[in-house]
Amino acid sequence: MTAPPPLSPAARRSVWRRLLADVLDPYAFRVALYVVLALPAGGLVVGLLTVGVVGGVLTLALVIGAALLLGALWLVGGLADVQRVLAGLLGVSFVRAGPPPAYTGVWPWVRATLSDPATYRALLFHVVQFPLAALCWLVLGTLLALTLGALASPLWWLYPPLFPLVWRDSTVTPGLPVVAGLLLLGFGSLLVLGGVLNLMGRMWTRLTLALLGGDMGYEAARREVMALRRAAGRVALGDDLDATLADLAVQARLASTAQAVALLAPDGASRASSGTAPTEWFQEFGSAQPDQPAPTPHGEADVRYTAGGATSVVFPVTLPPSAEVLDGGTLRAVYAPGTRPGPDELAFLLSIADHAGTALHAAQLIERAGTRAGEQERARLARELHDSVAQALYGITLGAKTARATLDRDTEKARASLDYTIRLAEGGVSEMKALLFSLRPDALEEGGLVAALTGHAQAMEARHGLTVFTDLPAEPHLTPDAQAAAYRVAQEALHNVVKHARAHQVWLSVAQVGGWVTLTVRDDGRGFDPQVQGRGTLGQRSMRERAAGAGGTLEVRSVQATASGTTTDSGTESGTTVTLRLPAAPSEPVPAAVLTGAQP
Repeated sequence: MTAPPPLSPAARRSVWRRLLADVLDPYAFRVALYVVLALPAGGLVVGLLTVGVVGGVLTLALVIGAALLLGALWLVGGLADVQRVLAGLLGVSFVRAGPPPAYTGVWPWVRATLSDPATYRALLFHVVQFPLAALCWLVLGTLLALTLGALASPLWWLYPPLFPLVWRDSTVTPGLPVVAGLLLLGFGSLLVLGGVLNLMGRMWTRLTLALLGGDMGYEAARREVMALRRAAGRVALGDDLDATLADLAVQARLASTAQAVALLAPDGASRASSGTAPTEWFQEFGSAQPDQPAPTPHGEADVRYTAGGATSVVFPVTLPPSAEVLDGGTLRAVYAPGTRPGPDELAFLLSIADHAGTALHAAQLIERAGTRAGEQERARLARELHDSVAQALYGITLGAKTARATLDRDTEKARASLDYTIRLAEGGVSEMKALLFSLRPDALEEGGLVAALTGHAQAMEARHGLTVFTDLPAEPHLTPDAQAAAYRVAQEALHNVVKHARAHQVWLSVAQVGGWVTLTVRDDGRGFDPQVQGRGTLGQRSMRERAAGAGGTLEVRSVQATASGTTTDSGTESGTTVTLRLPAAPSEPVPAAVLTGAQP
């Protein structure tokens, strides 16, 4: 049989770290500080309440007796708030209660306070705290004295006069085996002290949660409903995935008793987190502690216990089957030692995980829609280039070749070919400007409505051979939204002229009179019968919606041509007139210094 290999230094350090985990845990020091403060705090609370109640009963015949009793009743709730602050050393956090009810008098307040179960739970905590803290002091004092005495045994061995121990008129001096045994006893007592502190922390945590937690069911339900409502609104907004996930993590932590909440990607990288917790609470899942039941799944939640004694719950973030990637990672919630989530809280956190999956799916759909919109826009641009600029370039090539071939023998024909080529080039430039304008959303705001309509009119003339008369004297004063609506309405109206009107001439004008801006598009086409069209085509409904969205109105008038020509039986010219009226943007106030001519 071969001997086992010796432990490496790192392995030995790991063994010592596990042995001293309870002693070196910062949580144990916080529990010790809480126990140290709990005894004087409990004594002070008991003293104040005893003086108030006994003094009030003895002086009840006087006015001061009723005041002392009312003060004692108020101290029950007020000192409970102090105890909640002190419980923060144990890692316990309490949800802030809603705003207090309006003060309606002394007796209504007395009736409401005496009928509130939280008053009696707080009173029970005040009564129990002092004797329980005294018992904790006794146990910890005994263990601490035993530990210090045993660990100080080498000093007894080295300097016997410092620890004179007399037995039957003789001084007892320990030997080396006794010192070794005492050191082993002191080390064991130290380990027991760490474990006892851990158990005391859990005991005080559960006691404070049970007696000072208030109506936990109602408060938890209210928090969860508010958090889910905000989470649903944030997911529906869907403007920024990172901000949405961060808000979900914050809502999950604030509406639960978790110390920290994190949303993790499938590879374990953090997407969003809220709250802080000691590093050892996030270590790899450990086995169940001896005094704890084995981990059991709660629905889709995986509840485990970490090496630091905390409770860790992991929820899957799943996406719908239609998503490209079904695995959305996990939601992880970490609880302080002694705090465990209930079934309702697990269901709430699972709903938050589902909201996170919905947000991830929405982000995938938005990205997919953006990609598809880009492809469609590229296809539209390719069609526009083929129908306009490419045809113009082909015509320019033919015109230039014809001019070169006829330059020597027919000067007039060459000049006509060059004029035709120049017109095609100018039309191509107008077409290209119109295409570049449509590709830049900010071009309308930079160049203005008049420049945009002028360029579009030139493109219409070059592409379709229409004669467009423009009356655009000055840039109207419109808001950016109204400016965009005016341009899109004019664009749709001119498109309808080309597609349906069979017109030869178009009149485009913009005028501002008072607080209104009027845009008019009129053609000499064949028109249509408004009675037959009803509310209009899809293009007309789109124009009306744009006008209404900008706070304006749209009017479409049309005179249908007869079968013999472009005039009606009454001699009226046929054609269609689209009139858009939009409110002008409010003028910026002029500073008083400018009006008075004062110097700055």
